[in-house]
Amino acid sequence: MPEHLTHGDDPRALAECIAAHDFCFLPGDRTQRGLGALRGDWNTDWDSFAASWNDLETDTHMADGGRYRRRRYAVLSAPAHASDLRIEAHQPHYQSLDYNRLNGGVARDFAPIAPQVLGGATMQTAIGLGLRVFQRLHPDSEAHIEVHQFRIEARADSVGKPTPEGMHRDGVDFVLVMMVRRENVASGTTEIFSPDGKPLDSFTLTAPCDAALVNDQRAMHGVTPIHPLDPLRPAWRDVLVVTYRRATR
Repeated sequence: MPEHLTHGDDPRALAECIAAHDFCFLPGDRTQRGLGALRGDWNTDWDSFAASWNDLETDTHMADGGRYRRRRYAVLSAPAHASDLRIEAHQPHYQSLDYNRLNGGVARDFAPIAPQVLGGATMQTAIGLGLRVFQRLHPDSEAHIEVHQFRIEARADSVGKPTPEGMHRDGVDFVLVMMVRRENVASGTTEIFSPDGKPLDSFTLTAPCDAALVNDQRAMHGVTPIHPLDPLRPAWRDVLVVTYRRATR
């Protein structure tokens, strides 16, 4: 079995994979089993959850002038040793230039995730799965959680860039990336690197619920640009990204 594949889908096994390798790839069927173990009806609203990516707003903060990214954003928190998710007041997203050389250094305002999506079974369970992994890695820490809905679009005359900042860290402790849908897309390969830039592994999220889990303190990541398989049809890549860091008071 390749190193980046975990042997299990429960939070303990996922945390062990992260501790051993600093990242892992979780195929969609295993992600779904992990979600189902947390909540039996986790996917009752999957169709509306996935459809909500059709209502994302254009990211107007792209320093490269691109208009290929749509997104919505929310902030949550959770106490140590508990699975209670608290939705925090909507706030700007900020990354320093140390972590985002393209768009960092400014507070970026993004449209909020729709309340019915953020509070729905699929979203809450996906956030909860990542939280349980985070809590095994940092068992005594409150969690600051940021949730991003991303759609990257590609056209015949322009690629879409899932990570326009290139190989990077997010400036958090732990990252969960879950595929929602790919339509008419080629490439979009996730690449993992050591802190000094050495390539460690690569894999492509293709099926719904395929997931990448990354220790952001010890590994860097990036995703290759996407382009349409059929240049005459729309092409896009929809992912959910959830970041977790130890809260500071």
